[in-house]
Amino acid sequence: MTPDTTVPARKGLLNALGLHRPELRAWAMYDWAVSAMQTVITTAVFPIYFISVAGADMPKPQATAWYSWANTAAAVLIAVLSPILGAMADYRSAKKRFLRVFMLLGVFSTMGMFFIMHGDLFLAATLFVLSLAGATGSMTFYESLLPHIAREDEIDRVSTGAYAMGYIGGGLLLAINLAWISNPALFGLPSGDNLTPAEATLPARLAFLSVGVWWLLFSIPMLRGVPEPPRRIETDETPTGNAVVVAFSRLRETLGELRLYKQAFLTMLAFTIYNDGIQTIVRMATVFGEELGLPRSDLITAVLIVQFVGIPFAFLFGTLASRLGTKRSILLGLAVYTGICIYAYTIHTVTEFYVLAGMVAMVQGGTQALSRSLFASMVPKHKSGEFFGFYSVFEKFGGILGPAVFGIAVSTTGSSRSAILWVIAFFVVGGAMLMTVNIAEGERMARDADARTLSA
Repeated sequence: MTPDTTVPARKGLLNALGLHRPELRAWAMYDWAVSAMQTVITTAVFPIYFISVAGADMPKPQATAWYSWANTAAAVLIAVLSPILGAMADYRSAKKRFLRVFMLLGVFSTMGMFFIMHGDLFLAATLFVLSLAGATGSMTFYESLLPHIAREDEIDRVSTGAYAMGYIGGGLLLAINLAWISNPALFGLPSGDNLTPAEATLPARLAFLSVGVWWLLFSIPMLRGVPEPPRRIETDETPTGNAVVVAFSRLRETLGELRLYKQAFLTMLAFTIYNDGIQTIVRMATVFGEELGLPRSDLITAVLIVQFVGIPFAFLFGTLASRLGTKRSILLGLAVYTGICIYAYTIHTVTEFYVLAGMVAMVQGGTQALSRSLFASMVPKHKSGEFFGFYSVFEKFGGILGPAVFGIAVSTTGSSRSAILWVIAFFVVGGAMLMTVNIAEGERMARDADARTLSA
């Protein structure tokens, strides 16, 4: 759907937050829904459960390796499927249909984690791969709806507003889950020293079940309130063609015409590099904290700090982009990330680690949300599913090199403290590449490509 630009934008707080129309609020609710999976399953609770319960029958390094391979398997699966399915969704005008399929895959896989017990490593790995694939795949089609529902002058605010909603939703359910995991008796759950394995793991398993229910429930506004974009086909296509054949034809055509979408491609490359640095900080934060000797409870508190402090700053970045420009706002975020690395090198105490978490919260959501909206502004709308399929691939594989470099640095220096300084290179190189992007040219090429399509 193309927003009606003849109607003046509604003023007030909701307009400033990018949530001023019903379809925008409905779209943002999916960030609220899926972020619970990202906080509870991929960050805070399930990784510990995977190693200490599902992998209890083997040494921790071996269980950790299984968890790493499960992450890799999900990334490879989505890397193969996203561009192809994205092109099919564009051709058939089926973005929401594909989103629904991946969402349900993720929801039921996450609910199935309730049945993971002591030693169920293969079941845990399988469900985690399916859950992660469901979340990542659904986000590909969710994000491809952004250029269809938001005008050019509001796309940054809409993207950052949705990220803020994700912080609220993910942080709220994580806080609830941690409350009943830490104090099960308060919620009428089994507690004490003489519990059976099923009773001892019940709070964590209920947390996994609650994520699936939360994800499903809060997906309903987006599924009901966001219309499917109208179907557009290219001049050399017919409405009755084979979707798979057309998808591969479009992919081949896009790869051969990357020079026409040079600015979008440069944005994707720049994002891949600096996002590698962002993901390294996210993934290695707990390792870094444990090396400092911080208690696990303090590390989880730091995760909550990032979630809730990030809410106002995600909104703030949407307003900042309207004044400084999207590219400059992202570069500002990367400059702060450079400062974060330098500060991390100096810290020793829990309080300083909390300050570090607060600094990350200031820029994490805003930088990633503006990267999403910047890319969305430079892709042809009739190919948004395909392009966001590529974006998903670049986003996931953008988290591979950073941890590898971090590991090499730790091996070389013997300390995560020194290794964190190596991450600065990703922000410098990615930021330098982003500076070469000509946004106006990228937007013009996208509009020209859309003008050459036909209604179907």
